[in-house]
Amino acid sequence: MEFNRNGIRFEYPENWIIEEDSSQDGVFTLTASAPDGAFWSLSRQPAEVDLQQLTDAATEQLRTEYPDLEVYPASDDIFGCRLSGADFNFSYLDLTNTAGVRSLATPTACYVFFSQAEDRDWSRLHHVFRAMTTSFVRETIGNGPSSD
Repeated sequence: MEFNRNGIRFEYPENWIIEEDSSQDGVFTLTASAPDGAFWSLSRQPAEVDLQQLTDAATEQLRTEYPDLEVYPASDDIFGCRLSGADFNFSYLDLTNTAGVRSLATPTACYVFFSQAEDRDWSRLHHVFRAMTTSFVRETIGNGPSSD
């Protein structure tokens, strides 16, 4: 399926549900949720936002909720763009979970991507999360391979 609204365009699995939220300060957030509870979210922030502060804020929020949080600096390169952030491991309801946050700066906005799944699903879903992020970067930056 393809999401294409509010200047945001990306591909996602057809059995996932999209929820949108926008605020008056220019922040737009959407979440794509899988039937099993895993999710991928994207937040568009003003261009002048500091990417490291966004990663730090996500880390602190998770640390507040999950005292056993393990944090690992991480980054991805997609179509020549460096998406920096962190990977996380934590326990919730006796299940171990993996999450990741990445951020991307463009001349017009900063984008934050957050994904989370139970560890038993992560090996399958992290490829889906990566494909969703890649499709967004391809559409936003415009230098990826054509999908035609």
